[in-house]
Amino acid sequence: MTRLLGVFGSSGFAREVMPLVASQALFGDRIVFVDREERPVVNGYQVIDEASYFSWGGEKRYVIAISDGNTRRRLDYLAHSKGAMPLDVRAHSAEVLDAVEFGPGAVLCGHTTITSNVRIGRGFHLNLNSYIAHDCVIGDYVTIAPSVACNGNTVIGDGAYIGAGAVMRQGVPDKPLTIGAGAVIGMGAVVTTDVAPGDTVIGNPARLLARPPT
Repeated sequence: MTRLLGVFGSSGFAREVMPLVASQALFGDRIVFVDREERPVVNGYQVIDEASYFSWGGEKRYVIAISDGNTRRRLDYLAHSKGAMPLDVRAHSAEVLDAVEFGPGAVLCGHTTITSNVRIGRGFHLNLNSYIAHDCVIGDYVTIAPSVACNGNTVIGDGAYIGAGAVMRQGVPDKPLTIGAGAVIGMGAVVTTDVAPGDTVIGNPARLLARPPT
């Protein structure tokens, strides 16, 4: 039976991910965008609502092309509960070297690199021209925007968002640089010290902009 491949979302990043999904689809697969409401065709692909996707009787695979980590988490749990299976998406120009472990549902965009001895959780996004160096540990539903340099011995907690062009100083094995869960690293920030969970930092060197309410 035909597989149904669903790209959750239909806005900017979803439209970038869709060609990657199409490039690795099997003959006969049906490929759609999945959004809250059905919409006209987007870039040649039908947009169906979540109910229509989940009511499909055959094999369902999905990738969540939405930048917000909390939304990815919610949709991932929902899809899993409905019997759908995550789809790993990787551009042909993405490079993964040695001893890299992925959770399900990762998206690796074009001209990205993950080097060696890296562990990555569920629902990961690695955007264009970014890299992750050796001995990093990445949590679930982490988003790394374009042109990020995540140097070695860095730990990034669940749901963190790393903005475009950010640079993380390399840690050391017994004291990795740590980005806490839910932290936001602003565009172009240069992170030289640990960032607490939920904090937003900006600038070079990165400094605190906002702290979550207590």
